Amino acid sequence: MTGNGTLAVVVGGGNGIGEETARLMAERGWRVVVADRDAVAAERVAAAIGGAAVTLDIADPEAVDAACAGIEAAHGPVGALVVAAAVFQDVLPPAELPPGVWERTVHVNLTGTYYANRAFGTRMACHGRGSIVNIASIAAIGSVPVHAYASSKAAVVSLTLNLAGEWGRAGVRVNAVSPGSTLVPRVAERIKSGRYAADPAEFTALGRIVQPREVAETIEFLASDRASAITGVNLVVDAGWHVAATWAQYGGVRPAPERAGTAS
Repeated sequence: MTGNGTLAVVVGGGNGIGEETARLMAERGWRVVVADRDAVAAERVAAAIGGAAVTLDIADPEAVDAACAGIEAAHGPVGALVVAAAVFQDVLPPAELPPGVWERTVHVNLTGTYYANRAFGTRMACHGRGSIVNIASIAAIGSVPVHAYASSKAAVVSLTLNLAGEWGRAGVRVNAVSPGSTLVPRVAERIKSGRYAADPAEFTALGRIVQPREVAETIEFLASDRASAITGVNLVVDAGWHVAATWAQYGGVRPAPERAGTAS
């Protein structure tokens, strides 16, 4: 029980990694507010974990400010913020990527994350303590053909570093988590439908895809006092994609050696 009754707001908590994080934090003794633009999803998750639900679109700065004030008025000071809300994009070359898609992706993923950090982080600084975990992506540190999404997530990492410096002396820690391909429902459906050119697990050092719970564990750790001296880091949770993907040029990652006593 690492939350000790601390209030945590999980933005994007209605599905995917955000939902898994909200569930884990509730299990660990956090009081959780599930914030999501999908009101039905937020209510569903909040009801399941005994938390509260707030409808929130982080692309709207006035709505973010109002939600922050409303949450504190109803539930008290926020001790932890997780920003997991994001939009994705199709794989397209720059000539075919509509400007509107670029602008929407960057606005939600980067600017929306900034709005949430600004609203909640400023209040945390006034209270003298708090922890923020922004969800970036393995796309932030690699080269991938999703130009708007990857650029926005790389900028989230940079924003995280800047805010860690901004609020450190005020007792607020700011970190990022960069998941690799994670088996949330959206990714599972893409694998099942064959939308990926190859199985993502083939490109990881561990030879498997990341489970949502593994990412949630990392987020909850960084949010908790167990990470009290950690700020300004981008913690990669990718089953070793960033160290193994380039091995494809050499025939791929070597299989595990045969264990003693298993030979036929």
